[in-house]
Amino acid sequence: MKPILFFLSLFPVILSAQLAPMPKPPPPKAYDSPAATDEDFPFQGEYVGEKDGKRHGVQIIALGDRKFQAVGYNGGLPGDGWDGDREKITRTEGVREEGGTSVHFEREELVGEADGVKIYVTKKGGGEVMELERVDRRSPTLGAKPPEGAVVLFGGKDANDFTGSQVTEDGLLTQGATSKEKFGDFSLHIEFRLPYMPSARSQGRGNSGIYLQGRYEVQMLDSFGLEGKDNECGGIYKIASPKQNLCFSPLTWQTYDIDFTAAKVDAEGKKTTNAKVTIKHNGFIIHEELELPGVTGGASSKEDGTPGPIHLQNHGNPVRYRNIWVVRK
Repeated sequence: MKPILFFLSLFPVILSAQLAPMPKPPPPKAYDSPAATDEDFPFQGEYVGEKDGKRHGVQIIALGDRKFQAVGYNGGLPGDGWDGDREKITRTEGVREEGGTSVHFEREELVGEADGVKIYVTKKGGGEVMELERVDRRSPTLGAKPPEGAVVLFGGKDANDFTGSQVTEDGLLTQGATSKEKFGDFSLHIEFRLPYMPSARSQGRGNSGIYLQGRYEVQMLDSFGLEGKDNECGGIYKIASPKQNLCFSPLTWQTYDIDFTAAKVDAEGKKTTNAKVTIKHNGFIIHEELELPGVTGGASSKEDGTPGPIHLQNHGNPVRYRNIWVVRK
């Protein structure tokens, strides 16, 4: 075969190799139980200390591959003393050496070492500045028992009012479930646990949401240490950001306590009153008598004045739920 003909015969093979799709990278690792995590997990969490009579709070976020970020707050932690001044929040990158037993942070003239129990802050030239101790907060409504007359949507393997649901061996509800019952005005309690996904970012990091009446989504997302936007935990997408970001660190049980008043429509089906919602995240009010001008993305139905279900979104991440009950108003 002549050289030019031989080259032309190979051209389709070369072209198909160039056009072959690149293999997709594996999805970020998701840990759905604190009993099985990685070596970075013990350092992530919340710390509180005091200097010159003033409290300071720090949240340490694990970012994968021994990388971290420390988020500092004046006055204490969000929902527990923080002064609310977002412009004075500090963010400092940190790293843990391979096999190391502490995370090292540096910011301007300060150095921090976090060992999972305390953060030791010193000056670069020497001299102690402050110690912060780890705190493991617990929502004040965690384990709240349903009052008399409540509809128990999920209470473990023996009380499950959801369709499309699966229950883990340890009795936890998984994402992607819709309640069989429908509701108008109600108060709701739910406990949820977000997975630990240190290498994931943004909406890919422990994402789910609870849809009220199947129409209005309250975000569930690992937003620990983030700004607290409308597309983060406690936010109502494109409607409202939470007053403060009360998201605890992943694999910590959290609570929503929601008081919901449905939208009203007239005889012709025209909406006359917006829906309203008050939400406590881990016992802290993040939305109060907030009007919902319309349904959020992914809603299963329009605002037609009819009752609707409680839906737990499946966004592909292993979010777990327990102790879900509703009181009709």
